[in-house]
Amino acid sequence: MRRSDKEIKDPGEIEAILQEAMVCRIAMAASDHPYIVPVNFAVSDHHLYFHCAKSGKKIDMLRGNSSVCFEVDIPGDLVCGETACSWGMKYKSVIGFGQAYFIEGVGEKKKALDILMKKYAERGSFDYADDALDKVLVIGVRIETISGKKSG
Repeated sequence: MRRSDKEIKDPGEIEAILQEAMVCRIAMAASDHPYIVPVNFAVSDHHLYFHCAKSGKKIDMLRGNSSVCFEVDIPGDLVCGETACSWGMKYKSVIGFGQAYFIEGVGEKKKALDILMKKYAERGSFDYADDALDKVLVIGVRIETISGKKSG
């Protein structure tokens, strides 16, 4: 990291950002075409989880190249300066890299959906209709590297 003074070295602080952030941006690539998409997400035990429809550009790209980069952030306040280039922003962010995989089994899918629901609904056990489970694709990302950065 170029700005080591902004680096977050405490794994607990990185985990707190992952728990507080509401949106994760997943970046992927096919050939020489990058693509990024915002998703609802949850992180547990060095895995990131999100869900989506069973088809689409994101799915096609992940089937061809499972390597992803992800980013979450918690925006802060605008920092006003005396000159144009002294303005800035307070923030906390996390960037990570990993390998995406498709969660196929019903039990594993329910477990991942429970992790997602716990983050947003603040409780962890839900019932899922069979037709709803059939329509949704759940994707996991094995987190390989992760780093955090903050300003302010």
